[in-house]
Amino acid sequence: MNPRTWFSDRNGIDWPTVLLGALAIAVMIGLAVAASTSAVAFGLYNPEWDGTSEFREAIDDDPDTEVELIEETNRYEEVQANETIAFVIAPESSYSETDTDRVQEFVDDGGTLVVMENFGEPGPELLETVGAEAQPDSRLILDSREYDRGPAMPFATTVVNHSRTAGVEQLALNYATAIEPANATVLVSTSDFAYLADSDEDEIGDDDDLTTYPVATTEPIGDGDVVVVGDPSIAINAMYDEPDNAAFLQAQYDEKQRVLFDLSHAGDVPPLVGMVNTLRGTPLLQALLGLLAIGAVAGLSHRRLTPTIVAVSRRVGQSPPSYDADSLSAADREAYLRQRHPDWDEDRIQRVIAALNRTQSKRDKQ
Repeated sequence: MNPRTWFSDRNGIDWPTVLLGALAIAVMIGLAVAASTSAVAFGLYNPEWDGTSEFREAIDDDPDTEVELIEETNRYEEVQANETIAFVIAPESSYSETDTDRVQEFVDDGGTLVVMENFGEPGPELLETVGAEAQPDSRLILDSREYDRGPAMPFATTVVNHSRTAGVEQLALNYATAIEPANATVLVSTSDFAYLADSDEDEIGDDDDLTTYPVATTEPIGDGDVVVVGDPSIAINAMYDEPDNAAFLQAQYDEKQRVLFDLSHAGDVPPLVGMVNTLRGTPLLQALLGLLAIGAVAGLSHRRLTPTIVAVSRRVGQSPPSYDADSLSAADREAYLRQRHPDWDEDRIQRVIAALNRTQSKRDKQ
């Protein structure tokens, strides 16, 4: 008995082939996961603690809101601004003059821009160029009393009554900075026991005053609004469900039909997500793929491919239906052999039929 026979049961299941197929499926699933997820901090497809996948999924689950990831700022010119909100979360590179002009026009036309930044430079630059007065301070907020797991993770407990703070009693911060509001409206501030420092190891100095610091503001620009938040971490998976971060983020887009996540100056999106976004934004490519799919279905349904399909199914261990040779007529046997072995020539088929007939004749005599 050879190993292949030993691994096959009475029903003809070819276990080595089954195991090989399972391994191939596992590899394909692994590749699909790798192509559709990201390890980038604040990444919308990063499921780890520092990603923002839960925030994205929450908006995706909202039937009244459409989510769109944009990798080019020209999309700002194409949407209906007054029905759209755009989130810019800790951008990694500076916006060009062309990009900022598009964002500014979007806000002027009635769009809402939410910039979430603590210590980076691209966020403040974008705010300045679109005309916002509020700016991140870029120093770390520490709180000596109202905090979770340390002064660098304070609770912002001063919340004003505003449509953008509906359902919010506090925010749970994680290495946040204060917002210098200028003429902007302050939405959320720390407790009265906060102070600013250069690092989380700094202790209160003689010159440090314990006071309240703004961490979220809103201001009108043109026909739109700009919201500034001094902590992008309220959107990460580890902090999203902390009180009341999810409620605050939802309040920003609650009355909008479309949410844009501006990734034009953030980390790269996963390859599979990038392909889907490209497909969604290219009607001509959609039509081409549709035609190719129709052609593939038509080709696979053609009779000339039947022998190939039979051969492939046999190779992966899926045998055509069995038959009882004794119950078939000579014509039926010939038809079966032609279907079972489309690659056999006429002489071989006739030889096999003759052999089957001889075997049947011997059985009848017994």
